[in-house]
Parts: sequence; structure tokens; C-alpha cells
Amino acid sequence: MPKASVTRLIERDKKTLINFVLDIEKYPEFIPFCIDSKVYEKKEEENFIKIIADLTIGKKPFTDTYKSDVSYDKKNDHIYVTNIDGPLNYLENNWKFVKKDNFTEVHFDVDFEIKNKFLNIIMAKSFQYGLNKIADAFQKRAESL
Repeated sequence: MPKASVTRLIERDKKTLINFVLDIEKYPEFIPFCIDSKVYEKKEEENFIKIIADLTIGKKPFTDTYKSDVSYDKKNDHIYVTNIDGPLNYLENNWKFVKKDNFTEVHFDVDFEIKNKFLNIIMAKSFQYGLNKIADAFQKRAESL
């Protein structure tokens, strides 16, 4: 069960970064090993934005697609993601955004389990490294906006 977290201080306002994270269809443009994305549903409610989306990850010919339920809590500036379907037994990740002067502190943590036990063991060994690469890509892209 790989678990990891990362915190970054990014020189962008909080709302810009939240909208950036919620723009799931752009992920293949800059996230390593993200091959495709598709948003099926996006509902705006008074205090929440709810999104159902697929991400296809991997490196051809070894790719897999998982479906996620993404919920943005507008009052707390918190994004919570769980899996619906795909190669994962479960997925939970959290994005938290805290304004700090001209910066936003972004906290991201992820906990998941892959159905394939062998792949799960491999991911557990290298996941923090991979998460740092993804966080680097997010930060670089966010700072270029």
C-alpha cells in the first residue's frame, strides 16, 4: 500500500492553483506517464465541484486506466479524490491549499493499493520518488501560467 506526501510553496494565488489541479484534461500535457485523461461529468454545487474522470497512466504498451471521483470543497479549499474503477483496490488523495503571502503552500498526499500484488510491491519501493517527479511537473507548469 504505497503512501506518500509532498508539500510545495508555489508563487501563484490559491484559486489559480485550485483551478489548475481541477483542469484534469490537461494532465497529459505535462505529467510524466499520464497518457490520456477524460472528464465524464462535472457538477457545480453551492459548496462543491464534483468531477468524474479517467486517467490513463503508464508507458506503452503497459498502460492502465482508472476512474476517479474528484470532489472540491470550496469552503475549505480542499480537493479529495477516490477511485471508482480500474486497476486499484482503493485510492485516496488529498490536495490542500494554504495562502502564504504571495505564495500558496500546496499539500498533496496519496494512499493507494494496486490490485496486482507484484506491481503494488514495486510501487511501494519507488513511489515517493515518482510523486516528487509529478510534483515537480505540477510546480513547473503552475509557475509557467
